[in-house]
Amino acid sequence: MTQPLRLGIAGLGTVGAGLIALVQRNAALIEARAGRPVTITAVSARSRSRNRGVDISSYAWEDDPLTLARRDDVDVVVELMGGEDGPAKALTEAAIAAGKDIVTANKALLALHGQALAEAAEAKGVALRFEAAVAGGIPVIKALMEGLAGNKITRIKGVMNGTCNYILTRMEDAGLPYDTVFEEANQLGYLEADPTLDVGGIDAAHKLALLSAIAFGVQPNFDAIELGGIQQIEIEDIRAAADLGLRIKLLGVAQMTGRGLEQSMTPCLVPADSPLGQLKGGTNMVVIEGDAIERVVLRGPGAGAGPTASAVIGDVIDIARGLRLPVFGQPAASLAQPQAARATASKPFYLRMTLIDKPGALAKVAEALGNAGVSIDRMRQQGHADTRAPVLVITHKTTRDAIDHAVALSLKTGVVVDEPVALAIEED
Repeated sequence: MTQPLRLGIAGLGTVGAGLIALVQRNAALIEARAGRPVTITAVSARSRSRNRGVDISSYAWEDDPLTLARRDDVDVVVELMGGEDGPAKALTEAAIAAGKDIVTANKALLALHGQALAEAAEAKGVALRFEAAVAGGIPVIKALMEGLAGNKITRIKGVMNGTCNYILTRMEDAGLPYDTVFEEANQLGYLEADPTLDVGGIDAAHKLALLSAIAFGVQPNFDAIELGGIQQIEIEDIRAAADLGLRIKLLGVAQMTGRGLEQSMTPCLVPADSPLGQLKGGTNMVVIEGDAIERVVLRGPGAGAGPTASAVIGDVIDIARGLRLPVFGQPAASLAQPQAARATASKPFYLRMTLIDKPGALAKVAEALGNAGVSIDRMRQQGHADTRAPVLVITHKTTRDAIDHAVALSLKTGVVVDEPVALAIEED
């Protein structure tokens, strides 16, 4: 009889319980496709008594995940605890040292420590797979590492955080302010324990760093990503975007240029009728552009027990089949240290400013933009009932550096109240 592939699962939250349910439910299907049985022998979590909705009574229990990693009856360690350091990092290092293959959904761990872990795993001859770390159930890692491996990837962009997309689309559909929808998302359990990871763009930027590493053959470089969250977005911005035929999305973009690797995860405006503009709720989308395939669009559920467990078991089945690939698609030792570059491509921008309502205020702002080399396409002052006058500006094509300079000059005029909101308009 063919030897089973034996899993040790560390972390029994939503994804861990979902994985157990999937393995139990689809055991025969998984065996047929993997070419051998896939079984669970041991589990570890913080609480043994918690009801997780799945039967774990037949599995060995380890209070210490490091002990689980060293068990002789565990072939693959599945790390679902999360966290960029601490137990998750220690477990992954212990599994590698013990010669175990690892499957993880931990994007933060790999975005920050991926290079060192990849070198260690490859030196030890073990697999380190992480399909579940990026875009939930969408097989984007597999697409880049296998199906598109012969392409020179030119650009990656997409919506990679379902919570942010839920908040933005809910604001638009229900006409609700950000704070109300944020609290709603929190009550529904959509937000991380530290909500800034979601709404601050950090979670999505971790994912972008991993995609960039595979796509461009570079070491993960999370610290070089231009980062912006959705906390500044107000219902007025949502409505103004709709009037322009646009929608606001937290958009990740990465591309290699002659100056270096450009990476950003920031709120942007996209055409409402584009694939990205039509994306609703917690759905993710990744657009991959390459020299041979031109453009591939991958769309699907970005989180949740089922989709994430699906990605985990896909990696497990590959290991069962004997598939061995470098962690980031090519040997870790060959990955370049990327030169970080700021985007210089010209594009229109949306600006929202709140001005003191007095004569000459608009003229001062227009002069500040002109002095920064920013040309105004359209300007609109919204109705108001007090001394604060909201003003919306759509610029002609310009650069992010010019916009930042224009904002800085505007703030020095003495007529701008609060920090302006500046969002790029992505036309493609």
